[in-house]
Amino acid sequence: MPGKLVKIVLKSGKDQSLLRFHPWVFSGAIKKIQGSPAEGDPVKIVSNNNEFLGIGHYQIGSIAVRIVSFKETELDSEFWKGKIESAWNLRKRLGLADDPGTNVFRLLHGEGDGMPGLVVDFYNGTAVLQMHSIGMYLIREELVKALQEVLGDRLKAVYNKSSKTLPFKAEVKSEDGYLWGDESASEVLEYGLKFKVDWEEGQKTGFFVDQRENRKLVQAYSKGRDVLNMFCYTGGFSFYAMKGGANLVHSVDASGKAIELTRENVELNFPGDARHEAFVADGFEYLKDIQDKYDLIILDPPAFAKHQNALPQALKGYKRINTRAFEQIRSGGVLFTFSCSQVVTKDRFREAVFSAAAIAGRKVRILHQITQPADHPIDIYHPESEYLKGLVLYVE
Repeated sequence: MPGKLVKIVLKSGKDQSLLRFHPWVFSGAIKKIQGSPAEGDPVKIVSNNNEFLGIGHYQIGSIAVRIVSFKETELDSEFWKGKIESAWNLRKRLGLADDPGTNVFRLLHGEGDGMPGLVVDFYNGTAVLQMHSIGMYLIREELVKALQEVLGDRLKAVYNKSSKTLPFKAEVKSEDGYLWGDESASEVLEYGLKFKVDWEEGQKTGFFVDQRENRKLVQAYSKGRDVLNMFCYTGGFSFYAMKGGANLVHSVDASGKAIELTRENVELNFPGDARHEAFVADGFEYLKDIQDKYDLIILDPPAFAKHQNALPQALKGYKRINTRAFEQIRSGGVLFTFSCSQVVTKDRFREAVFSAAAIAGRKVRILHQITQPADHPIDIYHPESEYLKGLVLYVE
């Protein structure tokens, strides 16, 4: 019950962010802790004047508490069910829950759905959970029950993939595996295209769900073009380019396993299509000397910065990779360029890309400024939940 929770008192004036519904309490804002909470325990946050501010999960580190409710309530099974129900209802309103051509989407997006520390992606009946806080990990059985109750017979299995995402300071050993159900179909549909997804061994939850609408945009620009999909992972952008009528599509990734899955996925959708070739190569090296071979290039690298200390190096990386693309792309070409690094803001990313264009000496115009799709909602009080940013550029 809320009254029995360990109470955390904030310093005077440090309650302003919570009064604006920002869901993080930083350790430097804490005046005192009335008790000894273990990591993951629910705690009650109050101001220096003992005014209630929120309830959240306690954790060790800079972010000391992640708020799950700004109202005094009991964090019981009905509470968590209500959270998942709210997220599911949004996906229904977005048309994703009942779309016969798309059965892969983000079901729950951390702070964007009022569940800090939890991501759930839905893959044709399998919910893949990725927990970033011990608080969410400790209630995993309740989350499974809530998912079963809300999704009903649409849910075939629940898979935990948190072994690499839980805070290391907690020393909790989480093994990836099925929390309920067992291995189900790994083939999914997105806008009618087929994908094999490896949520057990693949990156993140197995697939870059967040690029769905941007892949669709690539399709619209691909007709008659020679396309390079750099850092292709399992080839998502490549199939959309082929569907859009590209002359040729080259997929490049440093991972041999990713390229193998890319080839499998191409065969699923375009069996025997000679327009596609895939190469195992380092992205920076491949872009060194491609001359004017391509007139549509997609740059979707992995996160160059996962924490603030890596920001300067990340910005250099974005400038370098984009400079090479600008130098090599044909006149009249289109460049799709992305950053998924949360610590790289839209403005900093744009500055890096603008610098690259200036170094290459190309005339460049912005066609689109793009971000994550609607099933990755951004809490208006938590701008940090906007992590994916991209530009579509016309290069002369």
